[in-house]
Amino acid sequence: MHAKTINGSSPSTIRIALEQTISEDFKPTLAIVFLSVKQDRDAVSRILTDAGIAIYGATSNGEFTGEGITAGEIAILLLDINPAYFTIVFEEFPDRNYRQVTQSIATKAGEKFAHPCFLIAGSNLNTDAEALLHGFEDILGINVNVNGGMAGDDFAFKEDFVFTNGRNTSNGIVVVILDEEKISMSGRATFGWKPVGTEKTVTKSEGNHVYTIDDVPVLDLIIKFGGYENVTPENFALEHSIALSMQLKRETGDPVMRPALLVDWDDHSIYCGGPVPQGAKMRFSLPPDFDVIEKVIRGCEDLKAEEIPEADALLVFNCAGRLLSLGPFISEEIEGIQNVWDVPIAGMFSSAELARATNGNLEMHGFTACTVVLKEK
Repeated sequence: MHAKTINGSSPSTIRIALEQTISEDFKPTLAIVFLSVKQDRDAVSRILTDAGIAIYGATSNGEFTGEGITAGEIAILLLDINPAYFTIVFEEFPDRNYRQVTQSIATKAGEKFAHPCFLIAGSNLNTDAEALLHGFEDILGINVNVNGGMAGDDFAFKEDFVFTNGRNTSNGIVVVILDEEKISMSGRATFGWKPVGTEKTVTKSEGNHVYTIDDVPVLDLIIKFGGYENVTPENFALEHSIALSMQLKRETGDPVMRPALLVDWDDHSIYCGGPVPQGAKMRFSLPPDFDVIEKVIRGCEDLKAEEIPEADALLVFNCAGRLLSLGPFISEEIEGIQNVWDVPIAGMFSSAELARATNGNLEMHGFTACTVVLKEK
């Protein structure tokens, strides 16, 4: 399998780049597309479809290739995989039947391939992404290999999309099912945020809505431990709550991050980027420093040493919160990841990351860099 990346600021620039990239020696069959909601998805889809290329697509909060990070543009990883080694499934869930949808996808995948693995992208901030993951586990077991992320919309947090050839939705999932007997896929989810303070208990929550921790309204704790003064809805920015995101303790594996996305000022509760079970043990996190980037790169070096020494292509689902927190330094993280394997790379800043926690279970992550490594056997 060979891989190449193209990027552009419009469908017309993508058309030109694609024409310049396709040759007798490189005829891509699969395109991994990350683009801004401002872009014409249908036009990009037609260009790729006319070239006979299958599409896995998601809108983003920013996109990148090895050429750098862009905002409001288009980034594409092109792969020349044998079409017999993969298939694409596109489903919507208007009835919020998330788990049943992925159960069905997993069942069909098991009928097609003896050992399937899955690259997924979902849309809609209200989607229960962990239910999607549990659906795969229900059919194929807890060791099923799933990686991906949730779409974005340039930080508007209103409406995002996933798409494939001729279809797109703001409430659905696109999946590349790979034959793992032919294509290796390994993922590593790393966040690097350091915990601070004592362990606390979530005393009241419903789904991703967290009311109290140790019987104190969550926002009051964030204000106290953050040292914020004279806080009002007008002067309290998203970055303030991001700076003290929660780390949820798990029975096995590393903790998972739950960044705050929205404050309810009526009761000082918060909505998090992922479910927070009542009774869960948690700690707050320190604001990130450069060591966060180094930990992500070391995680990739460990993945290379332990699981997949060679690669054909890399995908990265990097949390939009990391971009807000790390700013321009995030480029060093992406470059460092690519340098571990020195192959083409593409990715997006996602609304959530879907991957197996280090030494743990499949999880919906926040503030995490999920690196996905692909290699034809």
